[in-house]
Formats: sequence, C-alpha cells, structure tokens
Amino acid sequence: MASYAPGGSGSQISPEDLLTLLAVARLGKFTAAAHSLGLNHTTVSRRIAALEKAYGERMLVASPDGWELSTAGRLLLPVAEDIESALGRIDAHSSSALSGTIRLACPQAFALEFAVPALAQLQRSHPSLQFELITATQRARQYRSGVDIEVVVGRPDAPRSVAKHIRDYRLQLYASREYLQTHSLPMTLDDLAEHRLVYYIENSLQVNDLDEAGNALPRGKGFFRSTSVHAHVLATSDGVGIGILPDFLAVGNSRLVQVLPEEFSKPVSYWASVRHESLRNAGVRSVLEVL
Repeated sequence: MASYAPGGSGSQISPEDLLTLLAVARLGKFTAAAHSLGLNHTTVSRRIAALEKAYGERMLVASPDGWELSTAGRLLLPVAEDIESALGRIDAHSSSALSGTIRLACPQAFALEFAVPALAQLQRSHPSLQFELITATQRARQYRSGVDIEVVVGRPDAPRSVAKHIRDYRLQLYASREYLQTHSLPMTLDDLAEHRLVYYIENSLQVNDLDEAGNALPRGKGFFRSTSVHAHVLATSDGVGIGILPDFLAVGNSRLVQVLPEEFSKPVSYWASVRHESLRNAGVRSVLEVL
C-alpha cells in the first residue's frame, strides 16, 4: 500500500508511518501514541518526520493541548484508517471485529461503579480490544490529549472535540445511623454549621459542579476532606460527619441515611469528551455505547 506523494521527495510512504500518524491524531501526544503502539517516543518522531519528507508537507501542527492534524494530515487520515481496517481483517483466528488499545480517563467513582463493569463486558465479547483506564477527577479542558475518551463531571467546553452525555446523578447529604444517634439531626441547612462535613479538599479539583455543591452549604464545625470520593463514603459510614455523596454510591449502603432531602439535592452529570479523530475509531464508539 506504499505510494508516492506529489511534491514529495520521491520516497515511498510507509504504511507504518501512516498508522503512527493515526495514533498521534487520536491521542494528541507522541508519548501516548508511542505507548499505544509499543514504540518509543523517538521512533514515533522519526516516523512522522519520514512521512512528512515523503509527502512533502507537514502532517501535524502544535496546539496548547497537543498535536492536531494539518490540512495534509487530514487528507491522509482516511488512508491510514483504511490500512488499520485492512490489518484488522488479516487475523482470521479472531472472532472480534474490534481490536487495538483504548485509553480512557475518568473519575474514580465512575471508573469503579460504571466503567470497569462495562469495559469488562466489552472485552469479553472482543478479546482483541485492550484498555488502559486512568482515574482522575479533573476539570474538562477544551480537549485533553493523551487519551481516546475523557469522562468529566459537567458538560465540557470542548469546541474542538465532541461532547457526549453519559449519565446523570445527584449529590446529596448523608450520615450514618450511629452518627445520628449521638448528634442532633439537622433540620435546616444552617444547622450544618454545627456538624463536621465530609467532602473534597477546597480548591483541589476546580470542577464547577462539585465546587458549587460545597459552596452552597454553610462552613461546618469541622471537616474531613479528601480527593477520593470513596474516602468520603467510608468516613461518612464510620460516623465522622455528614457527607456530600453521590447518590449512586450511598443508596445501597445500609449504614447511611439521607439528611435534609428536601433542602439539598444537587443534580450533576457525567460527560465524555472525545477528539474527532478518536470518534472515527469503531472501538471508541463501542466504549461510548457501553458507558
């Protein structure tokens, strides 16, 4: 499938170089592309340089958040995808139409409650599909390079990416039954000032929906703060204080009782942010569907 490029050096375009371009286009970083291809950063850089020399034009342009395809790179993208698709059909021993490595970044709670079960089921159906799961609760940027899919809290402002709604949940107030036996039951939100609150470390996330939930409540008599939502659930269950918890983590916990249900219930959503090039990958689309 090698070819010559008009205006290039006359050297042949290597299919391996095109597949390398495809990986960089989807992930936005040479390091991430190298990892997904089982190469080192130097090899990826060399292949891109060879492709640019053979074609006679730049394939990539730098942006603040990663590499983007140039006009010439976008023209070669369908060719690279055709090569990837053809190679996927060569393995006659595989019953799966999906293969390759998908990199997913998402908050810890989403990973454990939703992503891992969904990805495990998908991988059982498609053994040639591999996953790398990165847990991080972060503010969505215009797009985050280095991953195929990023799940964030709140709709991302991502004009150069595609935003997909995943699921809704609510942040609500909970306390353990033991805690309520030894402390007065709050009757209003103002009463929370007499209790220790369990939530995220202030200014540690800069996620608007999560910050708004904490800012909507009075400052408590004390606090237990952590960057881990599962630490919030455990601390609240152990009677440390009143926790601001996702309903999907608290509802099935027999040790917890909802507090002030009529006064506080913050709606929140999980959204996926995907680069346009990644969305053309059948494996990425399948992951979005199961999520």
